[in-house]
Order: sequence, then structure tokens, then C-alpha cells
Amino acid sequence: MKINLPKISNQVYAEETLSVLDSAYSIVGPIWTTNQMEWANGVYGAFKDHDKFLIVIYLTKKTLDFYSRNFTKLNYDEFYLKDSVEIEKFNIIEIAREIDIPKETARRKIIELENDGVIKKSKKRIIIDRSAYPFIKPIKSVIRISRFLSVLSELLKKEKVLPKKLSSLQLEKTIKDNFTYVWKLYYELQIPMMLKYKKAFGDIESFHIFGTCVVNQHIISQKMNNVEMNRNEFISSLYADNQTQGLNAMSISDITGIPRATVVRKLKKLVSKKNLMINKKKHYTLTGTFVKQLMPIQKEIFSQLAEFSTKIYNLVIL
Repeated sequence: MKINLPKISNQVYAEETLSVLDSAYSIVGPIWTTNQMEWANGVYGAFKDHDKFLIVIYLTKKTLDFYSRNFTKLNYDEFYLKDSVEIEKFNIIEIAREIDIPKETARRKIIELENDGVIKKSKKRIIIDRSAYPFIKPIKSVIRISRFLSVLSELLKKEKVLPKKLSSLQLEKTIKDNFTYVWKLYYELQIPMMLKYKKAFGDIESFHIFGTCVVNQHIISQKMNNVEMNRNEFISSLYADNQTQGLNAMSISDITGIPRATVVRKLKKLVSKKNLMINKKKHYTLTGTFVKQLMPIQKEIFSQLAEFSTKIYNLVIL
């Protein structure tokens, strides 16, 4: 019987992926930041509350960790065969610590999730009822991740890191076939990222609003500077042109789903802290000083993104 063993010499290394992410940032950066904000818009739309969705994905990740520890791998269809997913026991102190919220806030959010029918307790079992909220299947997220990885794979092929470009469909199939493993990796990328930015901004809503302005300027800068740039060069270009069109409060509210009154209040805070600036048209854009201050955090995020991307590529090629 022939055994197909993975060829160790064919594997991709995270440092190679990170090098390409940095050097070709003008190509992959706008795609990644857009993906991130679209994901944030989707999950916020489901719960209308950033802390609630962090609690739900943290608890879901605990289940994915359990599957991994017990060598259980479910594909996309198997994982979503039922509307409920069983989760491990948790306590308020653990939730408060892991998603960085006060204990009383954690207690209140858990009660609200129970009242909403999202978290249910039955004897010894605790489940998350996915039918209780509209964001059930991450269909768009899987597609967006696959497209991003496909674009990045073409750049890796150019640098001879990968033998060939991987198609979006090929990557989507790999993600769905190994869904519980891949989504565990995805949450291990997303949860620390959200918490790092929460620490930088004081709350996730402020980061969500700021990130929407970042995406807008990423897209504009990419169109205006049609050349390949590394991360430092591209980020410098974001605020080099003071005439860059920003976003107004209504547009930010429409994009994010965050109520306009909350957006206006958070924007005032972001402007007062010089995280954003406002022009005569009441459009909000980035400030160079703060963007530079965020670069160390972004460097950490991109290192984690390189790890995530590399593991997916190795699933395909090995």
C-alpha cells in the first residue's frame, strides 16, 4: 500500500510570506484591510454589540480548540449541519479576562446573550444557538479570505516561494474541507488583533470607525499610486496628500452599521486625540503621527497574518 507523505522540502515558511507581505503591501494591504472591515461590519451587524460578538467567537473557539485536542476535524457542511454548537463550561472571570472587559460588563453581556437565546443551558450542556442571530455561516468571509490568499500566492510565486499561483476556488475548497482547523486559526488571528486595537483606541467601536477611514484611504492611495510599494512607503502615502477625500459621519454609519449618534460621538473623541482630522467638508481622514504610532501593532498583526496564510498554503501544497 502506497503512503503519500508530505514533502518537507516543499513547505512554505512564515518568514518568507511575511517578507512578501511587507514588500508588496500596496497590492495586498488594501485587500486585507477591506476584508477586515467587511468582517467587522458583518459580525457587528449580527449582534449590534462588539463585546457580544467577541464573547461568542471566543466561546466558539473554545469548541474548536476541543476538536483540535481530540483530533476531530469537521468540514464546513458538517460543522453547520445543526443550528447549535456545544461549548465548554466557562465563567464570568474567564470571559472578562480573555476579552478584556470588566467583570460586571461580562456578566451583563452573558445575561443579554442568554435572554436573546444565543447562549442556552440544558442540564450539563451549554450551547450556542446559531439560529438566534443572522450571522450564521461565514460564506462571504471564506470567499474573501480565499481571494486574498490567491492574490498573495501569485506574489509568492513571483518570488519563487510557491511553485504556482493558487486559485480562489482551490483555496476555498481547502478551507471548507478543513473548516474547524482553519477557523480555529482564523479566530486565533482575529481575537488578539481586536484586543490589541481595543487597547490602542480604548474601545472597539472607535477602532471600527477608524478602520473604516483607513480602508477608504487605502483604496484611494492604491488608485493614485499605481506602483508597487512596501509597507512603510504605502502607509506614508496615505496621508501625504492633504486633498484625499475622507468619509463623513453618515457614510461611516452606513458602512459599519453603528448608529450615527455613536459614530459622531466617537469621531469627536478620535479627532480630539488626533487619531483622525476633519476638513471643511466634515470629511474625516488619517493623521500621519497616529498612523506611524500604530505601525508596531500592525507589524505584529502582519506577522500573525503571515503565520495564518502559510499554514493554509501548506495545507494545499503538502
